[in-house]
Amino acid sequence: MLARHPLLVTRRIPLMLYRKLLRPALFRLEPETAHEVALRTLSTTLSTSLIRSIAARRFVREPFGELRRFGLKFSNPIGLAAGFDKNGTAARALSALGFGFIEVGTVTHLAQAGNPRPRLFRLPMDKALINRQGFNNRGAAALAERLSKHRPDCVLGINIGKSRAVELDDATADYLASFELVHPHADYIAVNVSSPNTPNLRELQRADALEALLKALQKRNQELSEQNPLRQQPVPLLVKIAPDLEASDLEAIVDVAVRVNLSGIIATNTTTSRDHLLTPPREVTSFGNGGLSGAPLRSRSNEIIKTIYRLTKGRLTIIGVGGVFTAEDAWQKICAGASLVQLYTGFIYQGWGIARDLNDGLAKILKREGINALDEAVGSDLK
Repeated sequence: MLARHPLLVTRRIPLMLYRKLLRPALFRLEPETAHEVALRTLSTTLSTSLIRSIAARRFVREPFGELRRFGLKFSNPIGLAAGFDKNGTAARALSALGFGFIEVGTVTHLAQAGNPRPRLFRLPMDKALINRQGFNNRGAAALAERLSKHRPDCVLGINIGKSRAVELDDATADYLASFELVHPHADYIAVNVSSPNTPNLRELQRADALEALLKALQKRNQELSEQNPLRQQPVPLLVKIAPDLEASDLEAIVDVAVRVNLSGIIATNTTTSRDHLLTPPREVTSFGNGGLSGAPLRSRSNEIIKTIYRLTKGRLTIIGVGGVFTAEDAWQKICAGASLVQLYTGFIYQGWGIARDLNDGLAKILKREGINALDEAVGSDLK
């Protein structure tokens, strides 16, 4: 019976079959409903350790040896970005699909419903999504409780954001409350100050506001780590930034990140731009506000990655995200300066074998380029 398990025979199912049959079936559903169905299917289908271990043998790849990033050991550089599994309900199942790391969230201190539905839209012509979900999640306490019993078998990042009900002036206390709850369960914590779907959130990217927030989090990070005998050092802290920053603002953020000793920057979140889309303008307008992700974001994300790498001379870890669908897309981000790569929209469009395919593809590219180690390629476009 195990050999016939729907997710375990996928190596024998061509990608074309996913694109021709499975994806169209999901795409006939309203986008958020399809997303919920996918999460439930993954969490139930891969619910036992035996099934997950068999799945992992088909999907998990470690083609680059041990990758060490901000003190953590990654089996491979391909991660699932925050937003896909906000509440950690399928994190353990997702880790069996070959991701080197899973980032759950964004989670807020207060549970919240998010914006009214519909709030997630597909742009198939552009291989893109627009979302204005607004940090819909069950709250940091619920996430912490779940992860205490159901951790994924890979590096786990937890992405935290501001509760909508909390005023901007009180944002630091709100972030700290979430931080304290998830701290014992996280391999790293990402601070989301860049979603376009929470009013005024991006104001926290201003250098003065960001420095105050990150200093407070780092101070509490040190305190909590000293209180935990299982922690040998503070949890790596990263910040996730927008792709719509002006050059001067990006320089200021990088300066703050270095001053407060951040472990890295996640570049980038979704964009509010609607430039150069193939989808008819009238249809795009009908979707309303929200952040655009997917292929149209790829180029801008790569530009941001290159700028951060140049500004920091490669001394700050960059997680590149935005428009990753193929191994070549991931390779571009690595050459731009990213030492880890995340995806979300690519997973929606390409299917459950994408992490395996990207790792296999990257290994072939390294061989093609005559490069012995992945780290030699990081930032190679600027060297």
